Amino acid sequence: MIVVSKLNHEKFAVNPDLIQRIDSAPDTILTLVDGTKYIVSESMPEVIELIDVHRAEIIARAQQAVCAEPDNTAGHLSLVHDDTGEN
Repeated sequence: MIVVSKLNHEKFAVNPDLIQRIDSAPDTILTLVDGTKYIVSESMPEVIELIDVHRAEIIARAQQAVCAEPDNTAGHLSLVHDDTGEN
């Protein structure tokens, strides 16, 4: 989620994956995929920067999670072959 401000400076969070487009006419208008529109006090470049930072943080967290995985396979499911010939 990114945090933006209404024109009265009240803050709210929006899922950037649901933003379909950003208009600047002259106020910045966020249009979501369902057609909902929000007028925000941030400029278009500021909203784009918030989205970029949000996505970079997600990628960084994913990379940290992969690096933190143990080398052993404990807790992981794997396919075991039945060598007895029975089904």
